[in-house]
Parts: sequence; structure tokens; C-alpha cells
Amino acid sequence: MDYGDEDEAPPALGSVVEQDRGTLPFELIHGEGLVACAAWALGAAGVTPVDTGTPWEALVEAEEPFVLHDALCPMTPPDFIAACVVRALDHACVVVGVRPVTDTVKAVADGLVGETVDRASLVAVASPVVLPPAVVAALDGLPSYDFVELVAALRSRFPVELVEAPPEGRRVGSVDDVRVLEALTAGG
Repeated sequence: MDYGDEDEAPPALGSVVEQDRGTLPFELIHGEGLVACAAWALGAAGVTPVDTGTPWEALVEAEEPFVLHDALCPMTPPDFIAACVVRALDHACVVVGVRPVTDTVKAVADGLVGETVDRASLVAVASPVVLPPAVVAALDGLPSYDFVELVAALRSRFPVELVEAPPEGRRVGSVDDVRVLEALTAGG
């Protein structure tokens, strides 16, 4: 079925992941906790929230896509999340939001800094990670809450499409990053 022409988002279940991320998910951005902003975006995308402790069997029985939204990507636009759900269904693959790498990356060999790595071949995992129903059914649970580890594990078993997330979908790693994201997403 092609969901791309639907006016309404297809049904999906999802969770905001804040496990193993320290206290940063509770930092404030625009006066709200990052985890609250991420939960709002998930709901605004038409995704029905479920607790990360929901038994995996219940997710399998629902026969819906499962969306994982990182609390450290709190300003990811709901329409981007919804488009990733549609893409996962239309292409029958895992869909992962990514951002381009902008830092200079160097190769290290034998303890020595070497050549600069071409950034064009690199991406940073952001959010969301959308599992289509067939992938949910094929798993016994999530291999990891760490999105980089999760995507690596999924890529070893399933087709995965990387989709560039908009700039406001960037992942934060510090309070300073939160302030930058806050400035980037401040209303006009």
C-alpha cells in the first residue's frame, strides 16, 4: 500500500528514548524539558506513544510501525517524523534520520593522526528510527537504546534507508548544544 498520498498519517506506535542519556534529556529548551519536546513532536506526528517498557510481544501484535525518537533530538519536526513512518511502510525498510557530519574527521593509525576523512561519506545518526511491522515482528526486542549501536545491529539484518533530517532535528550532546539548538529554533 502506498501511504504517500494519504491525508492522514498511517497508524504507528512510538517511544521517546531517554535511557542511558544521563540528565541531559531533562535540560530545558524554550522552557520545556527536551524529553517533553520530543514527546510532543512524536504525538504531533500522529504516533501513538507507548512506554519503552511495553512488552515487545504487544508491539508485534499491533502490526504497526514502531518509532523510536531520541530525547536528544527534541526539535525534530513532526512532519519529518511522519514522513519517515510513511517511507518505512512504502519501502518496507528501517528508516533512520541522519545529519551530515560537519566536523573535521582525521584517521588515526598506530597512534598517529593521519589523513582527513572525506565528510561527504559520513553521517551522524539523529532521529527517528522507524521499524516497519515486519522488522518489529522479526526482532525479540531492541538490541540497544544507543541509536548508533541500534542502527548498526539493524543494518546487519534488514534494509535500512538513511534520510537527512532538517537542521532543527540535530542531536544535542551538551548544555551548550541545547543553547545552540534553542537559538536555531527560536521563533521569528
